[in-house]
Amino acid sequence: MKKRRVFDEAFKRMAVELSHAKGSVQEAARELGIDSSRVTKWRQSHKSLGQFATTATGLSEEQKLIKRLQKELKDAQIERDILKSLYSVYAVE
Repeated sequence: MKKRRVFDEAFKRMAVELSHAKGSVQEAARELGIDSSRVTKWRQSHKSLGQFATTATGLSEEQKLIKRLQKELKDAQIERDILKSLYSVYAVE
């Protein structure tokens, strides 16, 4: 019979914070080696208790900077891919 794992409140809080930081429950759960349904359940219970803010105003300055830089990186990668495809079209001719 499989032993049931018990998680303390600090771990649950860290898992919820990680899922918010990653923006994905699945990624956070995979990284922690637990089922994503647990993290979802913890997020819902912490949200109902009002312990975590998921709005942009609840983010620290560093988190805002990271989000902005990630968006800029994604935009630059898309632009690069477009330019690569255009270059390959004109290089063939």
